[in-house]
Parts: sequence; C-alpha cells; structure tokens
Amino acid sequence: MTQQFARLADLAKDEVVTHSYVRDVPLSAGRTLALITLDNGKDHTRPNTLGPATLLEFAKVLDEQKERATAGEIHGLAVTGKPFIFAAGADLSKVSEIPDRETGKQMAELGHWALGKLSDLGVPSFVFINGLALGGGVEVPLNADYRTIDSSVPALALPEVFLGLIPGWGGAWLLPNLIGIENALKVVIENPLKNNRMLKGPEAFELGIADAMFGPANFLEDSIRWADGVIAGTTKVKRKNEPGKIERTVKWDVAIGIAEKMLANRIGRVAKSPYAALALLKAAKNTDKKTGFEAEDNALADMISGDQFQASIYAFNLMQKRAKRPAGAPDKELARKVTKVGVIGAGLMARQFALLFVRRLQVPVVITDLDQAATDAGVAAIHAEIDKLHEKGRLSSDDTNRLKALVTGTTNKADFADCDWVIEAIYEELGAKQSVFAEVEQYISEEAILATNTSSLSVEQIGAKLKHPERVVGFHFFNPVAVMPLIEVVKTPHTNDETLSTAMVTAKNLRKNAVITTDTPGFVVNRILAKVLGEAMHAVDTGTPFEVVEESTRPFGLPMTPFELLELVGLKVGAHVLDTHHAAFPERFFESKNLHKLAELGYIFDRDSKGKSKGVSKKAVEIVKGGNSPMTAEELQIRIEDGLADEIHRMLEDGVVAAAEDIDLCLILGAGYPFQMGGVTPYLDRAGASERAFGSTFHDPRIRGVQ
Repeated sequence: MTQQFARLADLAKDEVVTHSYVRDVPLSAGRTLALITLDNGKDHTRPNTLGPATLLEFAKVLDEQKERATAGEIHGLAVTGKPFIFAAGADLSKVSEIPDRETGKQMAELGHWALGKLSDLGVPSFVFINGLALGGGVEVPLNADYRTIDSSVPALALPEVFLGLIPGWGGAWLLPNLIGIENALKVVIENPLKNNRMLKGPEAFELGIADAMFGPANFLEDSIRWADGVIAGTTKVKRKNEPGKIERTVKWDVAIGIAEKMLANRIGRVAKSPYAALALLKAAKNTDKKTGFEAEDNALADMISGDQFQASIYAFNLMQKRAKRPAGAPDKELARKVTKVGVIGAGLMARQFALLFVRRLQVPVVITDLDQAATDAGVAAIHAEIDKLHEKGRLSSDDTNRLKALVTGTTNKADFADCDWVIEAIYEELGAKQSVFAEVEQYISEEAILATNTSSLSVEQIGAKLKHPERVVGFHFFNPVAVMPLIEVVKTPHTNDETLSTAMVTAKNLRKNAVITTDTPGFVVNRILAKVLGEAMHAVDTGTPFEVVEESTRPFGLPMTPFELLELVGLKVGAHVLDTHHAAFPERFFESKNLHKLAELGYIFDRDSKGKSKGVSKKAVEIVKGGNSPMTAEELQIRIEDGLADEIHRMLEDGVVAAAEDIDLCLILGAGYPFQMGGVTPYLDRAGASERAFGSTFHDPRIRGVQ
C-alpha cells in the first residue's frame, strides 16, 4: 500500500482481489497488444470487484506496460474480464466500512489515479466489455481511449445514485463528454431512479458508450482484430453522440434544467446523490478533466461519509439478503406443488392475478365470477393482455397461443376440483369472502391452498367457517400487480407449515418478494400508511392547512405527499383504511369524517388538462374548514415521527413481523419508501423519534454516516 493511500490499508486486509493477468497478443505487421484479463479466481456468481488492493495491482501492471510501450515492446493495451463478467464496480461491503470522510476521499482519488493511467500509456488503450459492467466496471472502459462491447452483455449501468453515491471514478465527467448530456443524464440519473434500470449491450452501443459491438461467439478475437485496425490506422472511429459546440452552448444547460425539475417533482429535495450527480454533470460542460475529477473526489467523499449512503447500503443488503431468505419461512421442501390455479373473481385485480400466475407458473388458470358474461369478459381481458405482450415482442407466437389456451373461465365451482391453489379477489366484505371459500371447499382436495388477497379483513375470520382453516393464508399483493414486487404473506394461528411454505415458494416462483406477517389489521404497509394518512387528515381536521401538512412530511423523502397518495389509492379506499384502523386501535388511529366528504367530492387537488396539480381545491378547503388547533410543520413532523416510532415498536413487540428490517423491506418494496432513507426505521433513529417514543432505538448502533 503506497503512502499516498495509507488510510485504505485496513479495507484491503481481507479483500477478494481481482487480479490483472497480462499476456501478449501478436497483431499484424509485427505489432503486439498487451491484453490484461481481470479475474478474481471465482466463478461467475462472484463478479470481479474493485477494492483498494485490486486498484493498486491494476495501477502497477499499467505502469509496467507503460515502460514496455516506451521501449517499443507493445503497441497497444487492452483490458477484458473473466467469462461473462467484466467488473461489478467497487466492493460495496468495503466502501460501507470506510470510517471517515478523508478515507472516502482517498478511495475516490485511488480510483482516479489507477484508472486514469489508461489514458497515459503512450499507446492506444482499449477495453473489451465482455460481460456485466456496473459502476466502476463502466468507469474502467470510460477511462480508456476505445471500447468494444459484446452484444450479449446483460447489464451495463452506473447505479451509484440508486445507492446514495455518485459515479466517482470519472463517470460523471467522462460520460457526458463522450455521449452527450441528454444520454448521460439517462444513464447516471434517470435509469438508477427507475428501480436501477440496466442497459443491455446493444443499448450501450447505440448510446455511444462503446465504439464497436461484436457477437459473443468470437467477441475477443473480433475485438482484437478491430483494435489492430485502429492501431494500424486502417479503422477510423466516429462518435456520433460526442457533444459538439451547439450542444455545449445551447442544449447542455437546458437539459440540466429539465432534469432538475423532473427530480424535484418526482423525488423532492431530500435525496442528496441525484442532485450531487446533476451538479457534476452540469460542470462537465466547460471544465477540464483534472478539475472534473477533483470535483468527483470531493462529491464522492461527501456521499460516502453521509447518512444516506449508509441507509442505502442497509436497504441494499435487505434486498440482496433478507428478501431472499425471508424470516420465519418454513422449509421449502414442505411446499405443495401447484399444477393448477383457481381465481375467484373476474374483475381488475383478479385479471392481474390470472395473468401473473399463468405467465410465471405456466400452469392452467381458471377464473370464475357471478355469471357467464362477467367470466367471459374476464377471460377476454386476460387474453387481450397476453396479445399486448406479444405485440411488444415479449412473447413469441407459440407462447402467446399456449398461455391463452391455459386461461379458461367457468361459473361452475366444480371446475376448481383439481386446483392446488385458489385465490379470491372479490370485494372487501367478510361474509362474501367466507361464502365463496365455503362453496369452493366442497370441491377441492383437503390439501389445496385457499389464499385471500384481503387488505383490511381478518384472514382468520375469512377461514373461520371452513372445515380446514389450516389451509388458509393471506396473500396480499400491491397494485399494479405486475410491477409491485411485494407480497405480504399473512399467517393465521391456524395456518400450517405446509400452507405457509407453499405460499412462500409460490411468491418466489411469481418473482415476488414475500414477507411473513401475523394476522393483524393492515398487516405492515397499510398500518404504517394509515398512521401517516390518519395524522395528516387529523391535522387538517383540526385546522392545519393542507400545504403545511405536506411540508411536514417532506423530510421523509417520500415519493408523494399524503394527499397525493390519498388521491392515488382513492379517497373512498383511504377513508375505509382509516376507519378500519380506528376501529382496531381507537386510542392511536384517527378516523376522519371530512375524508368521507372529500371522497364524495372526488378530489383534493385542482388539476389541469394534463393532470398536473394546480394546488388544493377551494372546494376541499371549504369541506375541512372549522378546525381551530392548527400545528406548524415542525410540530406535525415530530408528531408523525414519534407516532410512527411508537406504532412500529408496538408491531415488533406484538410479533407482527420478525424484526425492524422486515418493516423497512415492506415499505421499500410495497410503498416506495426511498432507498436513501433505508425505509423508515433508520430515519426514525437518526431523528430521535425512537428515543422519544420508547427510550431506545431500532438499530444499535444507529445507521448513520461517518465524519
């Protein structure tokens, strides 16, 4: 470890080092290409990562090759990765261990120092992107002179903003100066905020990230041949997206301004990394590389040492580890095989269920409703959705026909006899749900599972009149079903392990993340939302203006305000949710007569022809007027924080879920709580709400940044 980067020594102690192996490749006319292969010695399930020891070795090898270039021994240098993998960027486990800002800055400087050597070899440098490339794994090729990409690359991205960071090894300066500001904004900011969207090889090539693209069969050989042509001068490289004078003088600032407005509207101002990245991209217009890299060093040091990065790593680990090994899940070997699915109902939710089950499980799905017309309409709608997938190129003609043939409708419950899994998706009325389950139970086997999608009723009560209540489980999806990744799997006191295991395995086969909860009002997500929405409506009811309430919740970093959320879920639904929770916990949850009146009005905000809010409607203000105990935004913020901390603590004490991590996982996956906040419990600890509410914290030590 060089003295310059001495602070990083501890981070390198148990690093899985990605080595830089060099071999010479003969080119035409007696020339030689030095080919470096990055390889950590593991298979493709453990991607190459770039820790301190890896970067120092890479820099040493580049220095050695520069000496050879000076001596005329090599005429070009190329870097590629082990099979299927180029590099997955910095080792996040190491980055999250950085103890202070100064060490974070050294990590940024080390990346620039090592990767920057690619552009200072005295001979052309190339990177052959042969597989997965993320974060620093994209910045390696950006620092080189030329790039090729394999057309089969499944994922290339700069996901740093998603994790509370910024591209800090050259990406924020090099990328916009290579592919233009609009394309760079898409890669650096827009895609990470779209649930970390990745580019495939052809997309990266089209944007101009690579200069040439070749198929996987002979990718390395073709890349070497292309590099030979570049070195010889017979292959000319044209970059159609490289920004010219017009873009720098006209387009650049306009694009930045549009992006800033988009960020403010979509995520508010709490998340720091998108705005830090935006500032770097803006400055890249008219700064030199040295200045740009120094700005990246300081911005990355700020992000690494901040609260939001640590919260993001906590959230990332929830997604990568806890979501894949759900707490309390029985042995998956106990799960019963699902070979046919029955769906009770043919409305919007039922149709979404049927489409998801048939696409993911590839088994027969039968739906039923009150009459043949409703059932036929449901089947027709599902078939139409399958056709749309075919039109978009997401299903082949054969798969389209096969899936449509698997979906049928009936009004005869006897047709459910051979179903292994039956899920109901009818309206929220206890007697109706009990009735349809009792009717179906006559025909299905004793081992078939009965799942309910209820969001507000007792799952135990739904199964109370059945001969076999042990087969009943809650299976609560979030809307839209195809998009939202969470299922709350609700275990009643009677649910047996076979049923629970089947539910968890089925959720996984549907490509969803499942969290087990006990049978309690609102389960997890709706109970938390009811707390926030109830406090918001109570504040309005007692005289606090709508705008002050909205201001009070902005520090949470939520994707929308409480009243925007109420309009999204439906004011009638929101009123029902508050009523349900007030009935269950009258001393802690508020009902709102005014919300029922707003539901009759049908809206809270006036909107223009495009649906954009023009502010709170005067009619809504008129409905809620009369309260005489207004709160300030600061007072209400503390009240909501403390109320949430108290409620979540009660949920954990009552065993609703296994741990605070499950609360956060549910909120991230089911309610759009931001990664940078880590869900909600890390924020409540940092804000002091946990201490105020129950005299302790959800996490010890608190999840927070370093100085």
